[in-house]
Amino acid sequence: MISYVALLRGINVGGHRRIAMADLRALFEGLGLERARTHIQSGNVLFASDQPEAALIAILETAIAARFGFEVPVLIRSRTELADMAKAHPVSGPGVEPKALMVAFLDRAADGALDPDTYLPDRFSWAGRHLYLHYANGSARSKLTNATIEAKLGVVSTIRNWRTVQRLAALIGG
Repeated sequence: MISYVALLRGINVGGHRRIAMADLRALFEGLGLERARTHIQSGNVLFASDQPEAALIAILETAIAARFGFEVPVLIRSRTELADMAKAHPVSGPGVEPKALMVAFLDRAADGALDPDTYLPDRFSWAGRHLYLHYANGSARSKLTNATIEAKLGVVSTIRNWRTVQRLAALIGG
């Protein structure tokens, strides 16, 4: 049995695409996924399964659309992958506020098609299926949005703050 975290993109943001966490947990349990539990309202679900990641994504996206009436991209990380990526934020350092640190979870590894100078003073660093972000003036003021990441890299992406990443790693046992 592999421990996973599912990261749902774009639910419960600005009153759109609302999903109650109890309903989401029940959906996961109804699909036979074990130890389903949610963390905060932004669509983070910890669970266990013997199925591979690609199969789980297809099952979850289909079930969410059928149950809630709208499509939601789902990204999945295993306990091991989450623990490895959550060890250290490569764009952190002296004087960097932890609240300015984020991670974009990508559906696949992407090449460096983002020009770092275009997004200054924001900075980023690649690591496999993760784009580590430092929003110097906050994410609301940045040109390096999730929509930009998806458009420039041709990926599906969802962003979580570093505190949430750390908490998910702790909850999943990383």
